Amino acid sequence: MVGLTPSVLKWARECLNMELGDVARRLKKSPDEIEAWEAGVGAPTYAQLEKLAYEIYKRPLALFFLPVPPDEPKPRAEFRSLPQVELGRLSRDTTLLIRKGRAFQAALVELYGDRSPVAKPIWREIRVSHSHDVVSQAAKLRNLLGVDIESVRQLPDADAGLKLWRRAIEKVGIHVFKESFEQKEYSGFCLWHPEFP
Repeated sequence: MVGLTPSVLKWARECLNMELGDVARRLKKSPDEIEAWEAGVGAPTYAQLEKLAYEIYKRPLALFFLPVPPDEPKPRAEFRSLPQVELGRLSRDTTLLIRKGRAFQAALVELYGDRSPVAKPIWREIRVSHSHDVVSQAAKLRNLLGVDIESVRQLPDADAGLKLWRRAIEKVGIHVFKESFEQKEYSGFCLWHPEFP
């Protein structure tokens, strides 16, 4: 394909922590052929590129014709609290969920500009400390969220509890999205932002 950038093909694969063999299996090609495309030797057909873009890498097709890979934060850089070994184990699906969370943050910035619409974001109201009593800090946090323990205990099921906590957390400026994780080692993540965490 004329104009296709091999380094962008490689970048898109590596962003998702995918091995050559992973991509090859999905395309029913050999890993050597995928590696050759990434080196600029040969190229996928248009149909194969569409599958790479839309189904495997979840990227716009036009991206693969950029002269260089775009500058995009990598999950490895954002989760510095995880050991390097764990960062290397983030699956394609987990990485796609992180990218989706970042897209939601970008949409919030577009929608609200550079300031949270919440009058008193919770991260400006409370500081958690390892040196203070956990029970009293949790009580203070529940108070700021407007959630009392007895109300939670009276809920009919876990789903109702999740909805109650989500509404309370979003009222104080922290945005939540819910997805299922295929990578069972993880059940959630937090993405910091000075105005839209």
